[in-house]
Amino acid sequence: MAFQLGDDDIQGMNEMNLIPLIDIMLVLMIIFLLTATVLNPTVPLDLPKTNAEVNQTPPEAIQISIDKDAGIFWDSDPISMEALEARLQEQGATGKDPSVQLRADKEGKYDTVAQVLAAASQAGLTKIAFVNE
Repeated sequence: MAFQLGDDDIQGMNEMNLIPLIDIMLVLMIIFLLTATVLNPTVPLDLPKTNAEVNQTPPEAIQISIDKDAGIFWDSDPISMEALEARLQEQGATGKDPSVQLRADKEGKYDTVAQVLAAASQAGLTKIAFVNE
């Protein structure tokens, strides 16, 4: 203990007992953790619909599709790899940073997917998403 009985009252209590403080902090931490997990909205809700408009226009999305025969499509138009690289460079030069949505057939070649990803990266397009069902 930090105190002494007897005639030496000169020294007094040198140390502060931290155990009650630690106990209180542990109880507060447990309460915080329990309330944080309760506040997580895991209950399915049917939220009301509103007719509010979005202020910002969403960034345009480039849809690139690759079929199982390694054919590349810009939206639904077939395109060669060289033309794709040129169009991606044009999109990257606009400064809008559109997102690239890549749809690849599961039977397709990985090499074609890698070439498309490399072309998008060289064009400076960083928002690339893989679309699946």
